[in-house]
Parts: sequence; structure tokens; C-alpha cells
Amino acid sequence: MVGWFSKMVVATTVRMPKWFVRWVSRRYVAGATLDEAVAVMKRLTSEGACFTIDVLGEEISTMDEANFFLEEYIRVMQAIKQNGLDANISIKPTAFGLLIDPVLGLQNIRKLVQMAAEENMFVRLDMEDHRVTSDTIEVVITLHNEGLTNVGTVLQGRLFRTLADIGDLETALGPHADYRICKGIYLEPEEISFTAYQDIVDGTNAAIDRMFAAGAYVGVASHDIPVIEHTLSALKAHKMGPGLDDQRPNAGPPRHHKGPGYEFQMLLGVRGPLRRRLLKEGHRTRVYIPYGEKWYEYSIRRLKENPTIGTQVAKAFLMPWTNRP
Repeated sequence: MVGWFSKMVVATTVRMPKWFVRWVSRRYVAGATLDEAVAVMKRLTSEGACFTIDVLGEEISTMDEANFFLEEYIRVMQAIKQNGLDANISIKPTAFGLLIDPVLGLQNIRKLVQMAAEENMFVRLDMEDHRVTSDTIEVVITLHNEGLTNVGTVLQGRLFRTLADIGDLETALGPHADYRICKGIYLEPEEISFTAYQDIVDGTNAAIDRMFAAGAYVGVASHDIPVIEHTLSALKAHKMGPGLDDQRPNAGPPRHHKGPGYEFQMLLGVRGPLRRRLLKEGHRTRVYIPYGEKWYEYSIRRLKENPTIGTQVAKAFLMPWTNRP
């Protein structure tokens, strides 16, 4: 159960003036413009980090709105190339119209993935709420079948269905499967998801084990010590790690601008010291860089959908030295 303190912080923050929410969110959002996001990445590049870039905004009401996201992501890819950034892109399938018109939504995503392939760039399909889980997975399978293997999805440890989804993707894609595994930000109904912290951690760790066993590329997106420690143990079991080639007999092909079968991923502004420790130990670490004019809506939604973030906000405000970005 979410603590009363965290709930109180969230309830207070969402009622504060927009300038205050902006002050809080600047730690976690790169800015409103692409130039601001590039500046953040240039700064963090000096630490050896790599990135995935997300243009804020998701479910749309008309297909015309999808054009904005397609055009903006084209600008993002151009900026990555022009600035020599070690980065790929993350997209919300609903922002490309997947819920409004699945056929046109797929066409929009396909166009972007094709353009990214020409630049040796990877596209991550973020996983949204349970309404689009199956559709998102199906898009990845469809594009791989068309020869576009520079695309992968996110799976969420909190969902009951995740191990079965890994099995389906293993059958369809084999070791070409490329995942980001996370606990999941969406507080889904208890009929389809774990709700207790330890159950969610256990579900996430089980998914990590299954992904490694399948020879897939595994991006572990977590700030939780139990998940990271479990991942480190799994790496040792598979004889994987910094400076080592991927020794799994069923390992997929080397990925452009990626690690030896795995990497760690973290949100901008969260657990910076932990990220730098993993980087110092030789692990590839990727920072999630969100930006865009929808920064306010993004910030409020994240707080409302997962009140546990309130504790992180309070800690960043009261003890900033404990969590340097």
C-alpha cells in the first residue's frame, strides 16, 4: 500500500501553480524543446551515458495529430546524427494513432522505423496501459517479419501476462527479440496485475530470467536495488558482464550502439549515483530523456498514476545531495 506521506506529497504537488510543478519536473524532464534535450544529453555524455529520447505526449484524438509526432521524431533523428549522440528513440504507439486506426497507426510507426533503420538507429515501442499491450506486441512482430529488426518493445513485470508474452515473442522472433523490462508505471487492475511491491519485483525478476534464457537483448529499466542485484546475479550465471562477449549459445546478433546482450536503463534525474556506479563498473547505462511541450501533463499524469513517485519528489526537494541527477 502506498504510504500516506507519498500520497500527501502527490496531492499537494498537483494542486500547486504550474511554475512550481515545472521547478519539480525540471529534474526529470529535459525541457520543452529539442534543443534543451540535446543540451542535457551533451552534458551527460561526459559521464559516458547513452540515451533514449521520448517526445512527450501519447494518446491522440485524431489521426492528424499523429503527423506532429512523426515529424518531431524525424527532427530528433536528425539531431542525434548531427550532434553525434549515442542515442535511440522511444515512441508511444498511441501517439501514432494505434488506438484510433490500427492500420494507419502501424503505417506511421513503420515509416519511422524504416527511416531509423537507414540511420542504424533503434526504435523502442513504449508500453502503455493494458488496452494496447497486445497491439504493441503485434506491431513489433509484424515489423520484424517485414525485415525491420531495429525495433523492440517494453514489457512490464507487474502484469500477469508478461511471461506468456515473452514466450510468444521468443517463438516469433527468437534471439532477435529486444526488450526493455520494467516494473510498470501504470497502476493496472488487480485482476490482471500484481499490486504488492514484492510481487511486482518477483514478477520483474522472473521476466528478466526468462529473457536472458531466451538469448534476447535485455534492457533492465529499474531503480530498485532488488531488481538490479538480481540482474547482476543473472549476468554472472550466464557468464555475461562488462568486457565480456555474450556467451549464451542462443544469443542474438550484436546490436548497433548497444551492450553485450544487456544494458541498464534509468529515468533522467532518478538514482544518478547508482547509474554512475554501474557505469564505473563497466555496464552500459542508458538514460531516458523525455522532452516536449506536454511536460506539464506528463508530470501530473506520472504523479497521479503512480503516487509512490511522491516520496522521490520529496527526497529530491528536501535532500537533493542524496540523488544527484
